[in-house]
Amino acid sequence: MKLPVIKQIQKTCSVEEIETAIKVLEATSEAASLKEEEVNVIGELISNMCGAMEVHAMIVEGLSERDALNGFMKKVMGSIDPS
Repeated sequence: MKLPVIKQIQKTCSVEEIETAIKVLEATSEAASLKEEEVNVIGELISNMCGAMEVHAMIVEGLSERDALNGFMKKVMGSIDPS
């Protein structure tokens, strides 16, 4: 996940647009002709979009954009290295 990408998606797209894009990417990822690296790129894009949706939800709940982004990244890092 890349925070600048998540921030850009969150700022410029509605939740509905993100959900639609995720559905399209998921359907695309099932094409038999795709190489593994292409599927990995699609997976990374989907991860960033899901992150943007989560940040958007935090903002709707009342957090500032900065706090939502920081909170999201702390959550992600905590799931990678639970210490």
